[in-house]
Amino acid sequence: MLPDGYEIRAGTLQDAPAMHALITANLEVGHLLPRTLGDLTSHATRFQVVTRDGALVGCAELAPLSGTVAEVRSLVIDAAHRGRGLGPQLIDALCRKARVEQFGTLCAFTHDAAHFVRLGFTIVPHTWLPEKIATDCHACPKFRTCGQYAVALPLRGTAVGSMTTSRTSRRAAQPRTATESVLVLHR
Repeated sequence: MLPDGYEIRAGTLQDAPAMHALITANLEVGHLLPRTLGDLTSHATRFQVVTRDGALVGCAELAPLSGTVAEVRSLVIDAAHRGRGLGPQLIDALCRKARVEQFGTLCAFTHDAAHFVRLGFTIVPHTWLPEKIATDCHACPKFRTCGQYAVALPLRGTAVGSMTTSRTSRRAAQPRTATESVLVLHR
């Protein structure tokens, strides 16, 4: 449940200037990559945005890397609205969108993997995501010395690299009823 007054919805072309301002304001603290207004305008509909009373306070993009892999990009929540669980809710919205669009894996590249691991992502070697390397990494000046973690979340029981799982969400490990206990083992 979102806190009162907050809403998550699909991004629109009209959101692009606010997304650009939010991303630009958080480049250093969020370890975000810069985005141009033109780039955000052309990809605005791939975003999910968080609003409060009509003002945009968070965003994240579901960026296709291939027909089976999509990446979480430009994930940011305005500093005044952090600590309310908006980031995990935004990731959950992207996961639902990725499943609807029939992606098998959702990935992200991050300096702080803990946030993603708490949501069910697994730290994986960069080479397990060749779609990302081919799309973005090969041209990056930090290609061989990248300080980011690659994280991946298999959707619908798919495989990432040599890791397989039948777990489709973090809720899969939760008991089905209050009196029932489930033990889930992961390899």
